[in-house]
Amino acid sequence: MRTESGPEWESRNASGTMKKNGGLERNGGMEFGARLMELYPDMVAWRRHLHKHPELSYQERATSQFAADRLEAFGLEVRRNVGGHGIVARLRSGRPGPVVALRADMDALPIQDEKECEYASAVPGVMHACGHDAHTAVLLAVAKLLAASKEELIGDVVFLFQPAEETTPGGAMPMIRDGALEGVHVIYGVHLWSPLPTGEVRSLPGPMMAAADEFTIEIVGKGGHGGLPHETVDAIAIGSQLVVALQTIVSRNVDPTQAAVVSVGSFHAGSSFNVIADRCVMTGTVRTFREEVRELIKGRLQAIVSQTCAMHGASFRLDYKQGYPPLVNDERETERALRLAGRLFGEERADRTPLIMAAEDFAYYLNKVPGCFLLVGAGNQERSITAPHHHPRFDIDEEAMLTAARLLAELCLEYQHRRG
Repeated sequence: MRTESGPEWESRNASGTMKKNGGLERNGGMEFGARLMELYPDMVAWRRHLHKHPELSYQERATSQFAADRLEAFGLEVRRNVGGHGIVARLRSGRPGPVVALRADMDALPIQDEKECEYASAVPGVMHACGHDAHTAVLLAVAKLLAASKEELIGDVVFLFQPAEETTPGGAMPMIRDGALEGVHVIYGVHLWSPLPTGEVRSLPGPMMAAADEFTIEIVGKGGHGGLPHETVDAIAIGSQLVVALQTIVSRNVDPTQAAVVSVGSFHAGSSFNVIADRCVMTGTVRTFREEVRELIKGRLQAIVSQTCAMHGASFRLDYKQGYPPLVNDERETERALRLAGRLFGEERADRTPLIMAAEDFAYYLNKVPGCFLLVGAGNQERSITAPHHHPRFDIDEEAMLTAARLLAELCLEYQHRRG
């Protein structure tokens, strides 16, 4: 669905010229960096409000209203309740050109906030432990900035505020089915990333984040007295063999040049020291970066479970759920984004990331239109902001929001003006 620039907007490219230190020279004279500094207090206030009032996946009613009300105040066309609690806001430039989409996620996690600060979560057992509150604040700031600068746009900008990123099936696909990507030529997203120092930018052309599948295996044997094993079908013994056998999928079936993980995360069986268990239930995850590897592992897992249980005379139930697909960045857009980040923030701050075994439903957007997902550093050891994502003490260096917002705003202009 890539649409190349056409003559109807190529003639307008003269509205921006490249500066030596990166970015586009603005007609108004003030760069986005300076304008965002003026918006920074708002970003912090928005982020802290959302951090204090988190909402779980599929429950983001107040968060969605908070964002939509502000977007309407900025003068954007706002469509609410897209694919659930999602928002699609459109900024029209009034001039023909490419349509750029930007996405932020809004949901929180079922984790108790253990931070001691004035903006700590006020909702017991729920907190923003992955930065989605800041993602929402960043995209609000970009919307306000571009709305005040729409004379510099060639084409429209679509802002996607997505619910339910933290749980499958997720909020991306319902939003896509509800028309969120109609007319969109390219899409960008950022994730504030505490393992990276503030100001660093990372991405990777091609596969970057893993597909995340989950499985549940229930083995049904025949229980009995611990002293009479010959009269039983030992579910624990069979399950133990399966745990070991499943590890051979990656080591002996997957091409060693391809990254993959098969992990058993839980194993439950038995109730007494002298009773052989008749049932065993185990759960686990499969992580892959390519669909052919994903299908290979699924097939091998099914065969190993079936044949191991048959060998021991047990029956089984296997529930294999495919989660988010691999996140595969468009190579051209990723190289463009990294070049831009290098010009804006310094070449030493923009680099390729190693493969990441975490999953992201931004992958669904990239399956429909070209684009790029970027990591923006948000950790700061000097400020003791070092907790990993999904941790009860997770926080971000709020100055990272400036980097993320500027990167998204400049990507819009760069794509529409066909720079880089």
